[in-house]
Amino acid sequence: MPVPSRHILLGRLAGPRAFFYGSFIIALVMAALCAIVLYQSRQDALERARETSRNVALIAQRDIERNFELYALSLQAVVEGLDQPEVMALPPHLRAQVLFDRAASARYLGSMLVLDASGNIIIDSASDTPRKGNFADRPYFTVQRDHPDTGLYVSDPYHSRLRGGAPSIALSRRLSHLDGSFAGVVMIAVNLEYFHELFAGLSLGPRGAISLIGHNGIMIMRQPYDPAVIGRDISKASTFRQFLTAPEGSFSDTSTIDGVRRLYFFRNFPHLPLIIMVAEAEPDVYAAWRRRAMTIGSLMGAFASGFVALSFLLGSQLRRRMRAESELQMLARTDSLTGLNNRRTLGEILDQEWRRAKRMRSVFSLLFVDIDRFKAYNDTYGHQAGDDALAAVARCIGENIRRPADTAARYGGEEFIVVLPDTPPDGAIVIAEKIRSAISELGIEHAASEYGRVTASIGSASWSPDHDADVTTIIKAADEALYDAKATGRNRVASCRP
Repeated sequence: MPVPSRHILLGRLAGPRAFFYGSFIIALVMAALCAIVLYQSRQDALERARETSRNVALIAQRDIERNFELYALSLQAVVEGLDQPEVMALPPHLRAQVLFDRAASARYLGSMLVLDASGNIIIDSASDTPRKGNFADRPYFTVQRDHPDTGLYVSDPYHSRLRGGAPSIALSRRLSHLDGSFAGVVMIAVNLEYFHELFAGLSLGPRGAISLIGHNGIMIMRQPYDPAVIGRDISKASTFRQFLTAPEGSFSDTSTIDGVRRLYFFRNFPHLPLIIMVAEAEPDVYAAWRRRAMTIGSLMGAFASGFVALSFLLGSQLRRRMRAESELQMLARTDSLTGLNNRRTLGEILDQEWRRAKRMRSVFSLLFVDIDRFKAYNDTYGHQAGDDALAAVARCIGENIRRPADTAARYGGEEFIVVLPDTPPDGAIVIAEKIRSAISELGIEHAASEYGRVTASIGSASWSPDHDADVTTIIKAADEALYDAKATGRNRVASCRP
């Protein structure tokens, strides 16, 4: 039976190989499409959760802003009424109706009080005869006293002394005499039950959370409700630091309160020192998506596993072949001793960079590096030491040319050439001096050298657009400069223009 020719064997291999690659590509495309669909589905779930949280935050924010605006107007009405002598001359029960206008009877509101400059109650919305009490230690009093420009102040949570320790926050405004000195404050207490009931009516999933936080990091209210959390300082938490980075935003993080990782949405109130935060637990956000992803992923995995198994063997063979070809190509282009480009590659680089320099009208420089008295070094220390010295010099050259376009090559024997595109003569001299100094600082002993160590002489030549020359002229000029460096004492750099 005749032996099949090479072309016949290749023809027989082409069919299975084409089938393999076609199958592999189909598997990859299907896997990619599946991944894209699942990723998009996950992003959709994330976006829906973010939009839901945003809507919940907006609902809560607008409710709070609306009520706080009414409270602020009530406080301002009291401030203005206190400045009117005819109002202050009214009997206490009529004066209270004019000043407070039934505001204190609203649900979730505690007392509205007018305090004098010492913190004592002088007018009480709850009684014609003011209750006894001094609140000069409360921040809603001290801040207004010490900072005249505060305006509307919203306090941290506290336990009311007049209402049996009911958790509350206070809104206060400063009262001033005609000369601007402190005259006291008017304040209104808001029961935290208002926020508790507001948040309890908003659904955020089994592990969701919603919080109202002051700009100072003090927790005012949180749902799920935990009395121990109210008033806690979370200003050091990573979540809170992100709340201060923008007017509103969304991010994922782990809660420092209960350790649950959530998708957070936050809004800073534009006119109040408050932040509303709505967070859905990530397991709740992705629960439906995860079930769908498991089903689709399992089916796709089973379908693609056959393609992956078939591709493995052939893929490993192909990788070994490509690696061998790459190594051969590298060996063909580099000098095996020094690791630099060989002379053949140098010719290609010179031709390419020379044509580019002429086309771009850019400066082109070239260095000719020669190890001083290298033959004497070989004769004294042997060829193995000479090879080691060549490799060390090559490393010095490579380490002192930094730009990607700069290249170095072994020209032959102990000679090297460095190609420096877009480098003016002064820049080429600087690089040459670095290379010369680095070679000298190797400190390789060379008894036959006048310097007692291995050194190199370097010739530099540059071409600029206003000169008419070719690349051989540049090489010759660099060689002549190298000759000058040798003739004037070695271990130096000389330059020459073509």
